[in-house]
Formats: sequence, C-alpha cells, structure tokens
Amino acid sequence: MKNIQAMAGEPTDETKCWKELLSGSKEAYAAIYGLHVKAMYRYGMSLVSISEEFVLDCIHDVFAEIWIRRERLTVPDNIRSYLFVALKNRILHLLKRQERPHMFVPQENFDDLWFESSAEDILTQKEESASREELLTRMVARLPPRQQEAIRLRFVENMDYNEIGQVLEVNTQSAHNLVFRAMEKLRGWLLAACFIFQSGSF
Repeated sequence: MKNIQAMAGEPTDETKCWKELLSGSKEAYAAIYGLHVKAMYRYGMSLVSISEEFVLDCIHDVFAEIWIRRERLTVPDNIRSYLFVALKNRILHLLKRQERPHMFVPQENFDDLWFESSAEDILTQKEESASREELLTRMVARLPPRQQEAIRLRFVENMDYNEIGQVLEVNTQSAHNLVFRAMEKLRGWLLAACFIFQSGSF
C-alpha cells in the first residue's frame, strides 16, 4: 500500500484504492481522504456560510460513516461525486435538525473558495485584474443558488455534466441547462458592465 497515493491519480487506481478501503485498509482510507478533502471543503463552504468548523465536522462525519459502513458499501461510479452528495446530505440533515444556524449562501467572497492565492500573489496582482475578479465575484453571487452550485462544480471542480447531475440529483441535460443559463446571465451582465464602464458612468 505504499504507492496508494501515487496510484490514486488515475480513476481505475482510485477505484482500486476504494476497494481496499472497503476491505479495511487504513492506508487506503487515508489516501482517499487526502485526495478529496480539499475539494469537499471548498464545496461545503460554497453551500453554507456558517463556519469552517461546521463544514469540517460534516466532512469528518462523512468519512467516519464510510469507515463504519465500509463492509456494506459498494464502489461508486464516480468517487468524488459520491462524496459531494454525501457531504451535501450531511449538511442538509444537520441544518434541518437545527443543530446549526441556517445560513445558506450566497457568500460574499468567492476568491477564498475558488483560488488558493498566496499573500505575495495577492499583493502583486494588477489593479485592473483585481477589479475584474471583484466584478465577477459580485455577479456570480447574484445568480440563483442552484446555478452558483452548478458553476462551481463545472469550473472549480472540473466536473462534467454527468457528474454535476449526480451531485445535484438531476439528469445530464438539466445540469447542462443550469450551467448554460448561468453563463448566459453572466455574459449579459459583463457586457452591460463593460458598456457602462466605457461610457464613463461605471
């Protein structure tokens, strides 16, 4: 199992790693956790604006449940989609039980979730680029929550439409439509903003 993390880069090897997890391998369990925890954190924080502690607790709950139930689990078609759905269900379950305050997004700052810029990168960004990013962040926050989620899954997590559909529990065409409508809105808003800027009234 020494080479699990190296081999888990390919889908077939990740599936092998998952199977070893189900057989009780703690090394495989740790490897799966390491591969997906950062993406799960970003996704969880995009769903709720409560606290990092709440999202991390939910992630740990998901993995604890996987370990406890490992002998009864099967190999999912897409492990990351499976983990995202499990995380989303856990978050919604706790919110419905009102164990935590109900504070759904829109969040006000997507940069912390979308990018992992160092302090040096932020300081060296050009003012024009920073302004564009700020404008795009504000526009994304104006989208309906479901379209925001679809956009993140497509362009942040690099999921295809089938995977997005699995996470959002819709068919592939509906997932495509969500992303398309969101992009159309953003395009229209950006064009309007550029026109206002060029006219000098921005």
